Amino acid sequence: MAQGSTIGQVAPTVAPRSTAALPALLKDAALFALVTLGLAIPVVAYRTDLGQGTGLVLTGRWGLVASLCLAIFVLRLAQRLVLAEVSRRRDARILAGVAAPPVAVRPARILGPLTLAIALTLPFLAAFGSGGLSEGRYWIDLGILILTYVMLGWGLNIVVGLAGLLDLGYVAFYAVGAYSYALLSTVFGLSFWICLPLSGLFAAAFGILLGFPVLRLRGDYLAIVTLAFGEIIRLVLINWTDFSGGSAGVSSIPRVNFFGVPFAAGEGGFAALFGLSFNPMHRVVFLYYLILVLALITNLVTLRMRRLPLGRAWEALREDEIACRSLGIDTTITKLTAFALGAMFAGFAGSFFAVRQGFVSPESFNFLESAIILAIVVLGGMGSQIGVAIAAIAMVGAPELLRNLGFLRAVFGEGFDPNEYRLLLFGLAMVGMMVWRPRGLISERTPSVRLAGRKS
Repeated sequence: MAQGSTIGQVAPTVAPRSTAALPALLKDAALFALVTLGLAIPVVAYRTDLGQGTGLVLTGRWGLVASLCLAIFVLRLAQRLVLAEVSRRRDARILAGVAAPPVAVRPARILGPLTLAIALTLPFLAAFGSGGLSEGRYWIDLGILILTYVMLGWGLNIVVGLAGLLDLGYVAFYAVGAYSYALLSTVFGLSFWICLPLSGLFAAAFGILLGFPVLRLRGDYLAIVTLAFGEIIRLVLINWTDFSGGSAGVSSIPRVNFFGVPFAAGEGGFAALFGLSFNPMHRVVFLYYLILVLALITNLVTLRMRRLPLGRAWEALREDEIACRSLGIDTTITKLTAFALGAMFAGFAGSFFAVRQGFVSPESFNFLESAIILAIVVLGGMGSQIGVAIAAIAMVGAPELLRNLGFLRAVFGEGFDPNEYRLLLFGLAMVGMMVWRPRGLISERTPSVRLAGRKS
């Protein structure tokens, strides 16, 4: 008994972290820096500038290369040290029989209302911070751009995040919606409010058209076919000049009105109707709240659909298609509805893009747009609505803010343009997410169905 009690009183211990692995960590970080050096020499080390004559002159940027290698070395070393410490603490909790500390508050419950409050008051905040609506137009335009990608990300989240269908040609539905409004308004004279639902229906029809040939495909094969579909739509718009105007695009697209009331300075204009002094910014603010309402409708429909049997069928299809079929779920209808609904919201966003720009061309709908939208869904967390919104703000808003970081020129020289490194930062963000948060910024999602049992 004494021996048993002695054994029961022995507490499990964990050996302190040894510094013997430090040379291995330094060697690993140096290897990463060496790989960065090899990649940076042909891409970053030299820049082509116009010489005194007609030729080009190579300008070396070895200081920038050294800074990148040093940054990668430090970041890799910090990553390995942090991961080692996390692993040590986890092992200590396991040996001590202590459960992991519970998360008191879910991030979505805080970020969701906060983000919505900022979105609702952004025009007022921009006007107050800049001294007027006209002075704050940059921030309002940036908000419109971010909300457009939020809506596109939520639409693609239905296909990729909920149904598990990898779609690399989502920008094709965006183009269908934009050209639908552009052609219907310029050729037939239809208003935006009539063309908006028509654009969504046309895009949904193309979604069903894409869904039928890929019913038996999955994984990489599905991605290749959807990528080809997006390129086919773009090439058709370029070469069918009688229909789409070719590379010249469609111009002189009518502007949006306030339910029949134009934003003009005359008697029947928006300002005169509400007794306001005329300001061209009224139309911009209306466009901002229009895309905000469209994005919120997309979010609401997605959340409601997830709780329906169809939404649960999407999630079952994402987890295991074979098990989904064995349960009697019609995978054909499930896939087609996911493609159609996601394409419809892309069509709505494309129609808004056309009315905001007043001009559309095939160059606006290339593969890079599809890659950005897919990256927003993956980085935010597939299936997470608030995660997609946060990722859209980071992916679209952060590169725009690089234009205002003038202090970087003092570090890297007057010829340094931060906007040229958008794709580099994009790649670094993807690598960082794969290492630190492989399931996305917000990996937890609200369950589609909650059991009625009482919580312990």
